[in-house]
Amino acid sequence: MPNIIDFGLIFTQIPTLLAYLPITLFITIFSMLLGVILGLVIAIIKMNKIPVLTQIAAVFVSFIRGTPLLVQLYLSFYGLPILLRYVNYFFDTDFNINGLPAILFVLIAFSFNEAAYNSETIRAALQSVNKGQIEAAQSLGMTYSQVLRRIVIPEAFIVALPNLGNTLIGLLKGTSLAFVCSVTEMTGRGKTLAGHSYRYFEVYISLALIYWALTILIELLVKYLENQLTISEDKNTPSYRRGKWL
Repeated sequence: MPNIIDFGLIFTQIPTLLAYLPITLFITIFSMLLGVILGLVIAIIKMNKIPVLTQIAAVFVSFIRGTPLLVQLYLSFYGLPILLRYVNYFFDTDFNINGLPAILFVLIAFSFNEAAYNSETIRAALQSVNKGQIEAAQSLGMTYSQVLRRIVIPEAFIVALPNLGNTLIGLLKGTSLAFVCSVTEMTGRGKTLAGHSYRYFEVYISLALIYWALTILIELLVKYLENQLTISEDKNTPSYRRGKWL
């Protein structure tokens, strides 16, 4: 029987692919963190209906959610150098366009994409916080930023955590598109390996196993954090709010 599928190759090439895991994780973690921060800013802007900024945020979110991630990567890859050329021309600067690292385009595209989707998740979580707690904090003399930092954001984070976890998983898998911007991460390396050996099926099975394992780890981590934060919140919640009286 011909050796149609090389099962041994599926496992022997996993270490080679894992050598590029740090790049995949760096793109994932950096883009997620920046996406959460920008998403929080956008959510606050839309909640407070700040003139001009609200309209800009709405257009940004609509555009990002209405276009494919692959197109956004190409727009970042080809658009940022054009933007810098205009900056150099009008402001007489000397940015080295050819010296820009390829990973910069990837980080910008993924971060903006995450910001748009996270902003809606975060906005819904912020709006779920009990208004009575906010009014109580304001009556104690807390400023708006203090109310956000001490009350609203911590409670909203617990509500948003499951959805943010799902977004993180989607982002991890989405990093497989980074190779279109000349960034060699796991999928990019897998494509190179497959091109050398012509064992495309085995290579992509190896990649599937790695992404699957990483997804399971993220799910377990999110579930653990959710349980820990819920227990912590219950301990810090007065008994009468939990339906119990001392």
